[in-house]
Amino acid sequence: MSSVDISESMMKAVFPAFDGLGLALPERRTRPRQGVVAKRRLDLALAGLAIVLLLPLLGLVALAIKLDSKGPIFFTQRRTGLGSRVFGVRKFRSMHVMEDGAEVTQAAQGDVRITRVGRVLRKLSLDELPQLFNVIAGDMSLVGPRPHAVAHDDFFGARISNYAVRFAAKPGITGWAQVNGARGATPTLESMQARIDLDAWYVAHAGLALDLKILAMTPLEVISTRNAL
Repeated sequence: MSSVDISESMMKAVFPAFDGLGLALPERRTRPRQGVVAKRRLDLALAGLAIVLLLPLLGLVALAIKLDSKGPIFFTQRRTGLGSRVFGVRKFRSMHVMEDGAEVTQAAQGDVRITRVGRVLRKLSLDELPQLFNVIAGDMSLVGPRPHAVAHDDFFGARISNYAVRFAAKPGITGWAQVNGARGATPTLESMQARIDLDAWYVAHAGLALDLKILAMTPLEVISTRNAL
């Protein structure tokens, strides 16, 4: 699948979800090449600036993790991105365990696997900051469907009909689903379906103006700590 096209089969899979949201969806949407280039330039400019400005904070977080619990500072997990390509997403370690196999257990409220520092990092989404380097590398964008662990893609992809449409866009650090309350754990098929419907809406309507809107909404969502673990 091209990075600028959404296949007819994927679009058809999205229609049931959009009927439930009462939204009109065109039969096919193609992102102009200039839009893809503009998005990439925005990603590089803002991610690069954020890394420079946040260097002191990144250092403090790394030190806190090292002093709080045994284990590495960073955690890399295989996740699925654009075109179903698997890549390694970078995070600050927030747990005592580092799962990346055939079974990955989602974090839950009161999860004993989460470290003391990890609870603060996850509440404020600071554990996601190393993904700025994923953006620079081109694996991710600032805005897009949040990438899931490969094990979760396998599980939910077999049970949710429009799940694969999220792979038609580059995954993001933040996304339409996250600023609309679908942040955090998805313990049921219904909760994951709600997130996928929002991801599918983003894929169908993606554009620079929408990305800027999501970026502007993200800080307020993080501060609210709604659904954060």
